[in-house]
Parts: sequence; C-alpha cells; structure tokens
Amino acid sequence: MLHTFQPFSTELLDMNPFTKIGQEWMLVSAGDETKANTMTASWGGVGVMWGKNVATIYIRGSRYTKEFIDSHDTFSITFLDKAYKPEMKFLGTVSGRNEDKLAEVKMHFNYCMDTPFVDEGNLVLICKKMSVTPITKDQFVDPQIQEKWYGDEDYHIMYIGEILQVMAR
Repeated sequence: MLHTFQPFSTELLDMNPFTKIGQEWMLVSAGDETKANTMTASWGGVGVMWGKNVATIYIRGSRYTKEFIDSHDTFSITFLDKAYKPEMKFLGTVSGRNEDKLAEVKMHFNYCMDTPFVDEGNLVLICKKMSVTPITKDQFVDPQIQEKWYGDEDYHIMYIGEILQVMAR
C-alpha cells in the first residue's frame, strides 16, 4: 500500500534533473476528472523564470496529450520508481486517443487542484501554464537538430509552467 502524497516545499526538492527526466523519464498529464491523458516524456527541465519556480516540458504537435494541455490551464509531471519503466515505455508509445492506456498498465489518475496526476508516482509537480512557444525550423542555429530530430517536421511546443504544488510520498 502506498502512502498518501504530502505537500513538499520546492526549497527541499533535491533531484538531479538530468537523471530524473532524461534517464528515468516522467509522465506529463492534463485534463480533468471527465477526461484526461498522460504521456511519457524525457525532455524537460526545472528552474526559475520570470521570478517563479517553473517546469519546462516539450510536446510534439502530433501528441494526443497536447490537446489536453492546450485546453486546460494546468498540467502535472509525475516521477515514478524505476520499477515502472515497462509501463512508462507503453504509455510513451500508445496514444490514449482510442483506448484507456492507463487502465491497461493498471495505473490510476488522482487529482490535485483539479489537475490529473498518476497516483503510482512518488514525486508530482502541479504546474500552471505561463508560456506556450512553438519550436520552428528557423530557430535552429545547428542544422543537425533539424536533420536528427525533425525529419518528419513534427516539431515540439515548449510549455513553461509555474510550479504551484510539489507533492511527495
């Protein structure tokens, strides 16, 4: 049985974002109690912008979860134990548009501030959108970025969200 989440001060947050995001991955979720979706992401960051503690996520234009992020003011980032890597791989390859992919991996949404997050996680950031910036071909200084990452021209959109709540088990 998992312990319930407790609010956690950002000042006490001690994590390596290169490991947590780039290697262990995260789940980005948005929506409401009527309908929500989540996806696995390995690109993002945390820091300070415009005097606020923020998280930055990057979502391709083709992703189903993007529709939920665009239509809601908040999104969540959930970090899970390494034991959930197979489930995270599944959640990163299946859309959720035509199936309940969270149910398929026996995971569940919970809600904080009317924002869905994955209840099986151990660290959650609830974020309020502050900025939405499309990444476009003309922004690349290094031409290899286009060649390596965007041959299909399915570009990312950068979302910067103020971290409203941190919760940990």
